[in-house]
Amino acid sequence: MSQSTNDIVSKLWNLCNILKDDGVTYHQYVTELTYLIFLKMAKETGFESQIPVGNRWDAILEQEDENRLETYKASLESLKSSSSRLVSAIFDEAQTFIKKHRSFVILTNEINKLEWYKNEREELGNIYEGLLEKNASEKKSGAGQYFTSRPLINCLVDLMKPSIDDIIQDPAAGTAGFLVAASGHIKRNTDVGKFTNKEVKKFNHGTFYGMEHVHDTQRLALMNMALHGISKGSMGVSVLYGDTLSSDGLKLPKATLVLSNPPFGNKKGGGLPERPDFSFPTSNKQLCFLQHIYLGLECGGRAAVVVPDNVLIESNTGRLIRTELMDKCRLHTILKLPPGIFYAQGVKTSVLFFTRGKLDVGNTKETWIYDLRSNMPLFNKSTLLEESYFEDFKKAYGDDPWASPEALQKRIDTGLQGRFRRFDRETIKLRNDNLNISWLSDESERSSTEISPLIMIEGIQTELLAALEDIQTLISDLTD
Repeated sequence: MSQSTNDIVSKLWNLCNILKDDGVTYHQYVTELTYLIFLKMAKETGFESQIPVGNRWDAILEQEDENRLETYKASLESLKSSSSRLVSAIFDEAQTFIKKHRSFVILTNEINKLEWYKNEREELGNIYEGLLEKNASEKKSGAGQYFTSRPLINCLVDLMKPSIDDIIQDPAAGTAGFLVAASGHIKRNTDVGKFTNKEVKKFNHGTFYGMEHVHDTQRLALMNMALHGISKGSMGVSVLYGDTLSSDGLKLPKATLVLSNPPFGNKKGGGLPERPDFSFPTSNKQLCFLQHIYLGLECGGRAAVVVPDNVLIESNTGRLIRTELMDKCRLHTILKLPPGIFYAQGVKTSVLFFTRGKLDVGNTKETWIYDLRSNMPLFNKSTLLEESYFEDFKKAYGDDPWASPEALQKRIDTGLQGRFRRFDRETIKLRNDNLNISWLSDESERSSTEISPLIMIEGIQTELLAALEDIQTLISDLTD
């Protein structure tokens, strides 16, 4: 992100001070900006033709100060029923949290003064990405759960090498960071200007798919996509509003590439997903998302998925799901991530890399584990995660995004003193398919209390819920 972009992000973020007296929260502020930025963007990019004249940016700005806020409120109501699927999706259930006319006048005037629309479209989108990152890093906003570190996203996208031939999916899209990064990778590595009409249609309408369960977050995702020039999809919008773990998830097409960081934790109320295609229903959301992902891959499709470490170690249903994953797919690589890169401190996470096989049995012959956790700093606001930390892993992974058997033969097992190790399927079976394998001695100065009591309790809760599910299944079988 350029310095000028950072400066504009800071200016936009500082405008939230204007709204403090109105009691507007950080998350509401970013949502509020979404509406206003979209109207301003429409004027600058030619998208304004899809917006009625009376609802456009200039129509609001030209109002007398005492009338401007009321005109804006009326515009929000009108735009909810727009004939444009994208516009109506962004403004669905839209409302303003601003109560004072003076606050709204100052906010719109300050936005209008900024000359950031002179930048390229990609930089325009980066401005919005910067706002989302600011929102996520503010503990008061509560938005960290929707945000994945950009260096991590860029690393996974670079390794998976998305192309115009792919059908790319994120079933837990959040603010669409993975989809935006995949689009940028394609644009940087392809001569988009030489796309055939068929390829242009494919890129705009048949490449990017996502689903998001939180309405406000879906709105942010749609804006993020639009600001990066991805405003369409085969279903009218690129990121659908819905619950992937319900029948909604079946609306997403089979993918050749999945990039995702599914939400951590258990389904509210301990209920099971309403997915008839899941072999092992469980209240553990990340295990359910993992099932959705490997079942939703085309033959030969590849995935890079961020998961908490309990996915690697949970017994009962968790073990059954890992076994099915390793049968249906080649689980060829696991990256153990360093601590502190997510805003929920103490959560240990890994990335699973796998490729769907031609058959549904015996696909995983070996799994390589890269330990980027041991002897690493605790990342936080004072120690920022940068892309350079992933360079050695990217070199060790290799150039083949599918990690074919031939590519795996070129990898080097660095032994007990190195970060990259190979484990054959038989060794993993002897561990009861527990994939949380460690070998390096961690001599970092991180506190032994790094894992908070809350995280430990949640882990115990996960195990108890899994055991209860097994008991319920057994009772059901005996009753039958």
